[in-house]
Amino acid sequence: MIPHIMRMLVGPDHRILIPSSALAGGIFLVWADAAARCLMELPVGVITALTGTPFFIYLLRRRRP
Repeated sequence: MIPHIMRMLVGPDHRILIPSSALAGGIFLVWADAAARCLMELPVGVITALTGTPFFIYLLRRRRP
């Protein structure tokens, strides 16, 4: 999910895309871990799935003609 978002934000240049994706992915996982710990000790995968599923549905709907 994060690399797709970063490609939309910074463009397709891999010299910028790869480091920014790594940084944003790390920030997202720290946020997801903090949210999971605050919400009844849920697994981090639950938070990432709840945020990733709507995003990928959006990507699938957007790409169809």
